Amino acid sequence: MSTQNFNLPDVGEGLTEAEIVAWKVAPGDTVAINDVICEIETAKSLVELPSPHAGVVGELLAAEGATVEVGSPIITFVTDARDDAGPGVIATAEALAPEEGGGSVLVGYGTGGGATSRRKRPAERPVRSSVGVIAKPPIRKLARDLGVDLTSVTPTGADGEVTRDDVMTHAQQASVFRNIETPEWGAVREETVPAPQSTPSGLARGLSPAPASASGRSDDRTESIPVKGVRKATSSAMVQSAYSAPHVTVWKEIDASRTMELVKRLKASPDYADIRVSPLLIMARAVIWAARRTPMVNAAWIETEGGAEIAVRHYVNLGIAAATPRGLLVPNIKDAQDLSMKDLARALNRLTLTAREGKTSPADQQGGTITITNIGVFGMDAGTPIINPGEAGIVAMGTISQKPWVVDGEVRPRWVTTVAGSFDHRVIDGDGMSRFIADVASVLEEPALLVE
Repeated sequence: MSTQNFNLPDVGEGLTEAEIVAWKVAPGDTVAINDVICEIETAKSLVELPSPHAGVVGELLAAEGATVEVGSPIITFVTDARDDAGPGVIATAEALAPEEGGGSVLVGYGTGGGATSRRKRPAERPVRSSVGVIAKPPIRKLARDLGVDLTSVTPTGADGEVTRDDVMTHAQQASVFRNIETPEWGAVREETVPAPQSTPSGLARGLSPAPASASGRSDDRTESIPVKGVRKATSSAMVQSAYSAPHVTVWKEIDASRTMELVKRLKASPDYADIRVSPLLIMARAVIWAARRTPMVNAAWIETEGGAEIAVRHYVNLGIAAATPRGLLVPNIKDAQDLSMKDLARALNRLTLTAREGKTSPADQQGGTITITNIGVFGMDAGTPIINPGEAGIVAMGTISQKPWVVDGEVRPRWVTTVAGSFDHRVIDGDGMSRFIADVASVLEEPALLVE
């Protein structure tokens, strides 16, 4: 028997640290190779970390909520010496592979014979609650995180089981009405997150508690929120973009009634029976179409040793800004220009569901060329979005609502929206960005332009 340390691996390109979100094991537990031992949150994704050893858990060396540097030990195992994979094995991003049933796990380290598949624990089988809802524990957790009452969800799975898609669809529909009522002010004006007074037994040693507030006060007047994970990465990227790329924003109000008619027809079509269709689909097609006509919006400013150059991409990795329980993520659809309308709709569905479940991989967030942000889902008419680093343009679609509109000299009720775009003025000039937004508007006004 021997004791082995397991060091935090680099699960993404250039990862330097990660937060321990939740331990899935405790000291004394018996684990097999690839059994999930904990969840970690990087700047880009939530990752399940599997065991590289078969044996018994010794100590947990990092507390839940602690930020740990790559290469630091986080757990010890008591193993049979014959099964040791070597102490402190570090897995790289190339070791990431999809696990059956979803999510990402680390493989490629462990015994020389290869990693075994993760065993399906009894707790992961569908369970029926006291009110008769059938759902797996991960689906129940997702529903809790999104504030969804499972008893109000219409199940579509086998034997009446509630699926991830069922929960996400219900949450998306409910989000439209979430802000109708204004909550009352509580009795306490502000609250403070209490600093930990002690470290649980067997957890990280030498971890100091977080300060109560920036001013050092520990009363109930100030709340201190640590900046880490996705929020830390987002703030860094936005500051870099805002202070390095000279932003210019243009916008146009348009009549999107024909887009709404097309969306209605697609929803009624048997070909789209299993696909969620929204105006965002037409917007995505419009951006791809318009980017082909004005390639500079899909370019990037590249600093070089001799100065700078502009890289013009003849493909579109379409980013979709997604508000998730973990913060803002911008996954992208690779080579979106090659997708049919139906395939693009499916890709948007997968991207949205994966992001809101916190399962977006680092690779899905890299290599974007232009981004769409749908601020209309929050009831906003327009905005001035900040460009995603490495790109030259971002387009915002506002809410689509009925307004009076002049048609052939008469005022009629029409579905109206505003399309705004921010651009890197180093890469594209005013005529180009104006042409691009006008093209996007033209497609939303007349989707038949997409038929070529």
